Amino acid sequence: MADTGAEFVMEVTDKTKSDIKGGTLIDYDGQVRLLEIAQVPKAHVDDFKRVKKFKIFNTNNLWISLKAIKRLVASQKFDLDLIVNHKTTDDGTAVIQLETAVGAAIKHFDGAHGINVPRSRFLPVKSTSDLFLVTSDLYLLENGELRLNPKRTFKTVPVVKLGDHFKKVADYLSRFKTPPQILELDHLTVTGDVSFSSDVTLEGTVIIVANHGAHIDIPRGSILNDKVVSGDLRLLDH
Repeated sequence: MADTGAEFVMEVTDKTKSDIKGGTLIDYDGQVRLLEIAQVPKAHVDDFKRVKKFKIFNTNNLWISLKAIKRLVASQKFDLDLIVNHKTTDDGTAVIQLETAVGAAIKHFDGAHGINVPRSRFLPVKSTSDLFLVTSDLYLLENGELRLNPKRTFKTVPVVKLGDHFKKVADYLSRFKTPPQILELDHLTVTGDVSFSSDVTLEGTVIIVANHGAHIDIPRGSILNDKVVSGDLRLLDH
């Protein structure tokens, strides 16, 4: 920023299948803008999610000139686009959530641009699926920073989709005796009433589905490599 005089820099990183909903930068009438998925017409949402079409997304790590903020606030030109989000509460009530994205302010600053940073600069925990990743052996804590375990063959993180039974943190914690080992995991999908015992290893693509009324216990010491598990399985550890 000191070299270029840019008043606003947004850190972006390469998009993966785990980040298909992340906002991206676009050129709008010659001006850089942030585009969020809630602003995309339904007919084009699939295009927005395509990793090959929109290759980067906003990490929300922002570098902003305080002097520029002061100038914009004083001139009352610091308006942000209103985003209308249609959501449903836990009891099924349909609600409208009105929000603004701080990254949308990029359009107001001189010399504003994005800079593509390594994935290590972006490690969010927005869901229990994210929590599953950062508490596993996939990451090592070094000098207060989480770093990808060098023992992992691929330098990308697995795609993890945990169902509604894992949605709340308390429910999530009750379903894992210890975090599974996932150094060789590519994809994990878990739906329904599923519990994991200790020392479980997940590799390749693993799909576990407990249908309505069924329960699955993954026993202690299990190694699931490219497996689909379904039905009803109850085991007790001794």
